[in-house]
Amino acid sequence: MVRIRLKPDTLDEENRKFEQARLPGPLFLNSVPKSGTHLLRNIMRMFVPVEDQYKTQFIQWGNLQQHLMAFEPERRMLSWGHLLFSDVSAVETSSARTIVLVRDPYSWVLARARFFLSDEFGDNSMLVKSQRLSVDALITLMIFGVQKKSMSLRDMYMHNAVSWMGAGCPIVRYEDIIAALKDLDGAGAESFFMGLFEACGLASVPDDWRERVRIGADRKQSSTASENLSNAGSAVPKVLGEKHRKLVDFAAPGLRELLGYA
Repeated sequence: MVRIRLKPDTLDEENRKFEQARLPGPLFLNSVPKSGTHLLRNIMRMFVPVEDQYKTQFIQWGNLQQHLMAFEPERRMLSWGHLLFSDVSAVETSSARTIVLVRDPYSWVLARARFFLSDEFGDNSMLVKSQRLSVDALITLMIFGVQKKSMSLRDMYMHNAVSWMGAGCPIVRYEDIIAALKDLDGAGAESFFMGLFEACGLASVPDDWRERVRIGADRKQSSTASENLSNAGSAVPKVLGEKHRKLVDFAAPGLRELLGYA
């Protein structure tokens, strides 16, 4: 398994400044990797007692059996991860509310490329970090996968999002979170976050919810925010070019439409 190095945040201390109420039951924040996982996780951490947050590990297929306690109904834990859909994962998470976070595939391949180039991901022996690899080639690898090392865009979205969507799990889009944060005092943001909190099963929404959201969404608290990554590949474009957009559409036809991006 590739080693990922992340810096700690101070959200536990921030959390304890507020009165907290326990969740009615387990809540699992599942996501396509590099879709804003830390953003959604950090926001929701501000609404759950620190003691009820399962921080032992990001829950994934490879470690699921070691972390089933996160889904025990009586524990009422908040947990998070990148969990593939299967009969086993569907059964083991059945007692938890599962929210699935996605991102526009066009921007996802760029976010993934930046992370692969960063010092936080793996080490310099990895070929994807080679200066001999062009940016165009790297982005193409993010779309079609690295043989025997990382999944293709299609497989990543199919197993981490679309299949969970078919099982009835609510989908949250990264772009909708960002839009709500930009106008946090507006009615649109209130409507969005009330819907999110309802989907997450909060027993009640505190009056100071906006302040909690602001703290949780602070990009300084996210070790994977692009500006907090080291050597994150400044040559990677901010917007996906037409050529690679066509490749995304070829690799995963209908995906963006299914997720509401087209």
